[in-house]
Amino acid sequence: MNHQSPANRSEAKPPAPAPQPLHQTDADEDDENVKQLDECSSLYLLMQDCVVRTNKDWKQCQPEVEALRECYERRKERKGQ
Repeated sequence: MNHQSPANRSEAKPPAPAPQPLHQTDADEDDENVKQLDECSSLYLLMQDCVVRTNKDWKQCQPEVEALRECYERRKERKGQ
């Protein structure tokens, strides 16, 4: 009989978890913050897209910034009532 002791037996190890991308927790926190904007979250994402698309040229993104500001003000007024 050929018995192998547990110390000699090769045991499969579970695969190591994939490393999270750098700043993944920051991105997760950003997602949570955006969700808290409720109905304004889509406007925030549009503004963010504009900023990326224009290489951070805020002047070109003023319509998106203004739409987000107006939405946020309306939201704040409703919550204050």
